[in-house]
Amino acid sequence: MEGDVKLATVEEAVAALRGGRMIIVVDDEDRENEGDLVMAAEKATPEAVNFMLREGRGLLCVPLPRERAKRLQLKTMIEPPEDSHETAFTISVDARWGVSTGISAADRTRTILVLADPDAGPEDLTRPGHVFPLIAQPGGVLRRAGHTEAAVDLCWLAGLEPVGVICEIMN
Repeated sequence: MEGDVKLATVEEAVAALRGGRMIIVVDDEDRENEGDLVMAAEKATPEAVNFMLREGRGLLCVPLPRERAKRLQLKTMIEPPEDSHETAFTISVDARWGVSTGISAADRTRTILVLADPDAGPEDLTRPGHVFPLIAQPGGVLRRAGHTEAAVDLCWLAGLEPVGVICEIMN
């Protein structure tokens, strides 16, 4: 690596997520060759969401395990995914309660927190919305080396709900 770039260890990344901090996860140059801002969904704040949107400028998504997607009745937009990386986008959602239009950082944070809540059910969400859940492959990064699986795996390793928030960093 050139310059002063220091890659964190998995342990450092897990500690950062546990502490409510954001990390950057990069994938292989043979895959998407990009970095995503990543944080634990249960630690999301309007300020953090606004930072991700303003500085990352990519699509804000919420990776979660397949079991949670099933429980929340989140179905993929298309089955099987047709993109070359097989990203499992679901129908977009908003929180049913505690939001106005759904688009503000505060409203998106409320939706993210609902998706991270282990007691939430499908009745707690409306469709379509402004937050895009992504279904992680069972087996995590060992099965699919994507940002979706990395976020879920890292949150799980941190002892948190296995639900992340990711935003691609656009150049």
